[in-house]
Amino acid sequence: MEALSPTDSAFLWLETRSQPMHVAGLNIYTPPHGESQHLHHFLTGWRKHASAHAPFNLRPVLKLGLWYWEEDQEFELDYHLRHIALPQPGRIRELLAMVSTLHGNLLDRNRPLWEAYVIEGLPGGRFATYIKMHHALIDGVAGARLMARSMSTDPHRSTPPIWAQPSPHRRKLEPAASGSATQRLLGALSAATRAGGQLLPGVGAGLWDMLEGLQAKTTSARAFQAPPTPFNVEISGSRRFAAQSYSLARLKAIGTASGATINDVTLAICAGALRRYLLAHDHLPKAPLIAMVPVSLREDADATGNQVGVMLANLCTHVAEPLKRLQRIVESTQAAKERLANMPRLQKLAHGMTTVAPLGPGMLTGTARKHPVFNVVISNVPGVRETLYLDGARLDEVYPVSIPTHYLALNITISGYADHLGFGFIACRRSVPSLQRLLDYTDASIQELEAALHKPAPAKRPVSRRETAPANKTDSKTATPAARRSRGKTPKP
Repeated sequence: MEALSPTDSAFLWLETRSQPMHVAGLNIYTPPHGESQHLHHFLTGWRKHASAHAPFNLRPVLKLGLWYWEEDQEFELDYHLRHIALPQPGRIRELLAMVSTLHGNLLDRNRPLWEAYVIEGLPGGRFATYIKMHHALIDGVAGARLMARSMSTDPHRSTPPIWAQPSPHRRKLEPAASGSATQRLLGALSAATRAGGQLLPGVGAGLWDMLEGLQAKTTSARAFQAPPTPFNVEISGSRRFAAQSYSLARLKAIGTASGATINDVTLAICAGALRRYLLAHDHLPKAPLIAMVPVSLREDADATGNQVGVMLANLCTHVAEPLKRLQRIVESTQAAKERLANMPRLQKLAHGMTTVAPLGPGMLTGTARKHPVFNVVISNVPGVRETLYLDGARLDEVYPVSIPTHYLALNITISGYADHLGFGFIACRRSVPSLQRLLDYTDASIQELEAALHKPAPAKRPVSRRETAPANKTDSKTATPAARRSRGKTPKP
């Protein structure tokens, strides 16, 4: 057996019927041209891999108040691999509705915590896969990498499915474990001391950030600066999923023209969409929304479990002008990056855990409704730039499906693939009505940024000689600096 880390264990402790703690990926494929039986042959090949590698063969067990991973000795592939079809007319709308239903269902803790669905019935013979895994098992970055590894850039090559991928870098026992009991104890104490030297400063930094946020002594985004919103309420177990893909080149053009990174541009797009949604429901607060942005701390590309830090970003939803909003988001994220830049990895991890720690008490007491730690989670998962194939079927679209929780009823995750970014919106169906409208608002948010960047500069008004010449020397000398600067120039906004 292998003990879970405190972060991984937290996802099991927090899980309830109304708060499932699994993540998923929705992929859409086009089969090879002229191969009408491709899906049948593909599924037959997958079913030949009847055993699973770690972590897909591990189930959670609770012993003496601690969670452990234990190998499932009665692993059944037929339980985890499921073949279903869309109802007619088989549009993307029906696919998203099916994913919404599947994502609200809990995983069985008596078995390894994952399920894989192959979904047929899309127009043109296209099909989809929806694979969900418990967040205690894996984080978004590791899941995306495992998914990519189960495909190939060669359309003529077949690769083992995700559960049959070997994990050569899975954690092994330290050499000290083979020594005497005294040596093992001394080694554990030494490792704990070294870790504590980084963890304690991270906890202190997180607590100080919270104190600054409560006292409103900083312009940077801090915990508890977030205003109450309709997203910060208790949720039900029902889900609604909406997704849309956008050209990476289009968003890069916005970043190049504004001097912002792609991550900043995606935050600004989400901020614009959230502003429009809240305005439409007459719930836009005067204070700006605060987003929690997960930051990957992963060093081993093949390691499982969760290795994530936290960054808070001011979404500036109270600013109507899109370019001003984007610029302030850039300033907020830059300050957060500088804050984390000099922290060692373990210190960043402790800082992030301290930042999100008040969520637990806030959920239990209900205070998170009036005093949310932050308003929404927005995550950006890097993806593969090459075109991938699944047994010859071309991967067309990739959409992440994440986790809404009590008092964080909406989660937005963006995943890169090839030359597109897939935006996945997942929310409680009751708490966030008309979620699909966020797709329209996302389109509008991109368009308003593009329009603002390409808006021609206002033409200069012709200035008469009488306006350029001061009435007398005294007027010229006594004019304010702002007045002197504005003469003959277009006033600054």
